[in-house]
Amino acid sequence: MPAATALPDEIAKFDALAARWWDPDGPMAPLHRMNPLRCRWIATRLAAAHGRSGTDLEGLSILDVGCGAGLASESLARFGARVTGLDAAGTALAAARAHAEAGGLSIDYREGRPEDLAAGGAQFDAVVALEVIEHVADRPAFLGALATVLKPGGMLFLSTLNRTPRAFLFAKLGAEYLLRLLPRGTHDWRMFVTPAELGTEARRAGLRVCDIAGMVPVAGGKDWRESRDVAVNYIVAARKD
Repeated sequence: MPAATALPDEIAKFDALAARWWDPDGPMAPLHRMNPLRCRWIATRLAAAHGRSGTDLEGLSILDVGCGAGLASESLARFGARVTGLDAAGTALAAARAHAEAGGLSIDYREGRPEDLAAGGAQFDAVVALEVIEHVADRPAFLGALATVLKPGGMLFLSTLNRTPRAFLFAKLGAEYLLRLLPRGTHDWRMFVTPAELGTEARRAGLRVCDIAGMVPVAGGKDWRESRDVAVNYIVAARKD
C-alpha cells in the first residue's frame, strides 16, 4: 500500500493471520471459497482483452497488490501469468513464499508498496487488488498508485464490499459476530465503498470502469457465484486510458 494510505493496524492484523492463511477452514475460509470465482472472472476478461480464449494468461504480467499469503497470486500463476505479489505484511509474505515453493510455482513476492515499483519504472499488463481497498485510509491515492504501475491500456481488477445496510448486516455483523466466519474487527463498515464512489475515484486516476459483477455465496457459503446483485460483495474491471 502507498505510504499515504497504509494503515499499520491493518497490516498487523493480516500479518497475525499468516500462519493460518492457507487453512481452508481457518480465518481465511471465506476468501478460499470466493477465490475461484474472483480469479476466473479476472482471467476470462484479461484473456479476452488480449485476444485469447478461456483463461489463457500465458506470459502476461500481473501485479497482485495486498497479496497476503498468495491465494490469488497462485491461482493467477496457474493460469500462466507472470505474477508479482506485493504486500506490506512481511510475515504473510513469508507464508506466501513457502507455499509457492512447496507447490512448484515461481512467483516474485516483494515486500513494499506500488509506488516503490513505480519508482523503478515497473509496469504490468494487469494489477489486481482483492479485498484490499476497504482497508486503506486514502482510496484516491491508492488508486493513483495502482494506475501508475499499469501499462497504457492495462487492466485493473478490484473486489471489495459495498457500503449498504445489507453489507453491514451480512459482511460485518453476520460474518464476524454471528457466524464467526472472520475474526472480529476484520472490517470497518465505514470504509466500505460504493460502486459509484469507486467509479468516480477510478476516473480521476485515469481508469475507466468497464465491467462490474456481484459475488454471492451459495450452498451455505461453500461456493460463490457471479450475480447482478452488488449490494454486498462485488468485483470491478477498469482499463487505463
